[in-house]
Amino acid sequence: MLMFRERRPAYRTIEGWARSVLLEAGAIRECEEHGWMQDRTDPHARDRAFEIARQHPPAGISPEAAAAAVAEALHGIGGTCPECLPDERH
Repeated sequence: MLMFRERRPAYRTIEGWARSVLLEAGAIRECEEHGWMQDRTDPHARDRAFEIARQHPPAGISPEAAAAAVAEALHGIGGTCPECLPDERH
């Protein structure tokens, strides 16, 4: 007998969802060598991320809470990789 499992949501936390929105919008990028997220300081990409959050929040989350989660995630991401040496930064 074929059994179907209930599908898990793609993101387990609102923080993970917010980071994925920032990546999708191009507001952050991953250090190619170490994997740390880096703020690209692109105001247009940030605006796109907030627009995505407000228009497509996760199930059960208000548009305002989704935008706040994106802002909080962005606040916790620096502009440089902490493992890269000053002359190695991408």
